[in-house]
Amino acid sequence: MTRKKLLIAGAVVIVLAAIAYANFAFKRTDNISVTAEKIERRDLEAVVSASGKIQPKKSVNISAETMGKVVHLRVEQGDIVKAGQPLLEIDPKNLESQLNQRQASLDTAKSTLVQTKAQVNNSRVALKTSEDTLARQDLQFKAGLLSRQEFERAQSDVETQRTNLQVSLQSVQVQEQRIKQEEANLASAQYDLNKVRIVSPIDGLVTARNVEEGETAVVGTMNNAGTVLLTVADLSVIETELEVDETDIPYVKLGQSAKITIDALQDQTFTGKVTEVGNSPIATAGATTRATNFKVKVTIDGRVPNVRPGFTCTAVITTATREKAVSVPIQAMTVRERIANADGSLVPVPVPPPGSRAKPSVAATSDELKPGQTRKEIEGVFVIRDGRSLFVPVKSGIAGEKYFEVLEGLKEGDQVVTGPFQSVRGMQDGDAVKITTAAAAATPKS
Repeated sequence: MTRKKLLIAGAVVIVLAAIAYANFAFKRTDNISVTAEKIERRDLEAVVSASGKIQPKKSVNISAETMGKVVHLRVEQGDIVKAGQPLLEIDPKNLESQLNQRQASLDTAKSTLVQTKAQVNNSRVALKTSEDTLARQDLQFKAGLLSRQEFERAQSDVETQRTNLQVSLQSVQVQEQRIKQEEANLASAQYDLNKVRIVSPIDGLVTARNVEEGETAVVGTMNNAGTVLLTVADLSVIETELEVDETDIPYVKLGQSAKITIDALQDQTFTGKVTEVGNSPIATAGATTRATNFKVKVTIDGRVPNVRPGFTCTAVITTATREKAVSVPIQAMTVRERIANADGSLVPVPVPPPGSRAKPSVAATSDELKPGQTRKEIEGVFVIRDGRSLFVPVKSGIAGEKYFEVLEGLKEGDQVVTGPFQSVRGMQDGDAVKITTAAAAATPKS
């Protein structure tokens, strides 16, 4: 072979190798491996979960209404009691003495009233006598048989007896008022004496006994709380006091259903309804960085066996439900910055046509804004179209455990990218994708 032929052959090999390399390089695509799922209709349920404590709906703290030593303590913690059943007594000696004093004062006042009424009768008799005497002396005075001095003395005696009668009548009124006061004092003393015998105000269970027989019960004042002797709780109606985060409280309404699990009663789930939603945050002492929570009460349906106040519980409140709603997996949702026109419409991102080797354009997020345009973050998903990703804005509704309700943007049958997380996070419109798992075929409805 001549030198010329060798050079020609070598040149042909080099050209062919260059063509093959160029063809390989241009045909190569950086496909992103993703998982995907088809959009379907599902029954969705939005819930709010919160923890709290079990409390009886009705619980009464029993304190002493009169100071004294505790005697005749008749119940123990855990006893079941009925309304009106005696619980304990306060030593009544001092109050019995006060009652006797009030009774004696009342008896004295009544005796004095009898004497005063007798004085009234005497005053009336004396007045009648003086008036009769004045009438006789008036005749004698007119006949000239009586001096003016004696006649005037008789007139003065009548006026004196009238005054004495008025004083006696007023004394009767005063004494009657005193009797009413003494009767009130006696009734008050009797009432105080009755308070030494403490009975149960409700049917229930003695959940706390804070006193022993022989101790002194202290009555509460304006600035100091009195001694809480016993606590009686009606366990026929149980409710949970939950602490709900401020971000969830707008969705919690009266009457919503809930499922409650009690830590101490494993493998049991109870149902209930929301009966109270707090309007003010729960006050916290100390650290101000603690999350803001609101109190929500859920009343449990029926009786709860073996329950005790203070048990820790968790409640899952159903805040909304949707039947056969178009739904998208939560992990498919992402956020992208897009350019919005003045009318709110989004500027489309140029996407390479099918089969094109060109790279996706990012002009819609990098170009200078035109008059009236603004940049905004849009929530949406990446839909797979012709082997490439397309970001579609989505308006979502309620959030279920695994799926969002779709109000606008998607329809049944659309295939959306669900993962991996890093792929979804960095994905752009027009990226070539390769589905590695058809999650929609294996994922159950929920």
